[in-house]
Amino acid sequence: MSAQITTHTPTFATAPQIEISDLEEIKALGYKTIICNRPDGEGGPDQPSSLEVKAQAEKLGLEFHSIPFTSGQLTEGLVKEFAQVIEHAKGPVLAYCRSGARSTQIWSLGQ
Repeated sequence: MSAQITTHTPTFATAPQIEISDLEEIKALGYKTIICNRPDGEGGPDQPSSLEVKAQAEKLGLEFHSIPFTSGQLTEGLVKEFAQVIEHAKGPVLAYCRSGARSTQIWSLGQ
């Protein structure tokens, strides 16, 4: 897999940008839900769009949510939205962004 997964709890982990080709391995590792915290196009034209990742994730039977934000633009509303997704998601959940830091930050603020 191209991205290094960081496990925070048995039901939540984060990763840097994932590739569409990573999704089968992500599923094989037992993840049921993926959350994208990276805005489309942030990494340039080589970054897969959230819609591309969502389409393949759903083909594989994974839930997919997009809650994008840029560094320094995290709001209380986004934290609440993220926490609600986590609360109702089939677990375990893998959240990703450019490096995994934003996904870790929004998760920890929602705890």
